[in-house]
Amino acid sequence: MKVEIYTDGACKGNPGPGGWGVLLRASGGQEKELFGGELDTTNNRMELMAVIQALQSLKRPCEIDLYLDSEYVRKGITEWVHGWKARGWRTAAKQPVKNVELWQALDALVHGGAHQIHWHWVKGHAGHVDNERADGLANRGVDMALSSR
Repeated sequence: MKVEIYTDGACKGNPGPGGWGVLLRASGGQEKELFGGELDTTNNRMELMAVIQALQSLKRPCEIDLYLDSEYVRKGITEWVHGWKARGWRTAAKQPVKNVELWQALDALVHGGAHQIHWHWVKGHAGHVDNERADGLANRGVDMALSSR
């Protein structure tokens, strides 16, 4: 099955309350929206959570076009992760990888899973309709986290 996924993360303060949002669109046109949030987080963690939640929501192997405005996540999972793993989850400067538990979860979903993923970077806040929808969902996640206090 072919799926388009648009993800985004948001944070009000960094660190601060944050949210993640996902728009999934199946090849038949069906859509699903997902969002969530945390009170004390960072923008990068929310960007990672959006992709993790999107991939975890899929029930069978898919061919995925994944659109995100985070170069941190795209480059991290397609380029940097191989070196991090080879160095025992340390950076080239021998420092521990930040957000390591999220990177490990994403790595298992991407490199250990059955999905075929095509990664696409889109410029954030540039009027891309589906990226703007994912941004709106991420902000709903922030609101949800704030209302849970």
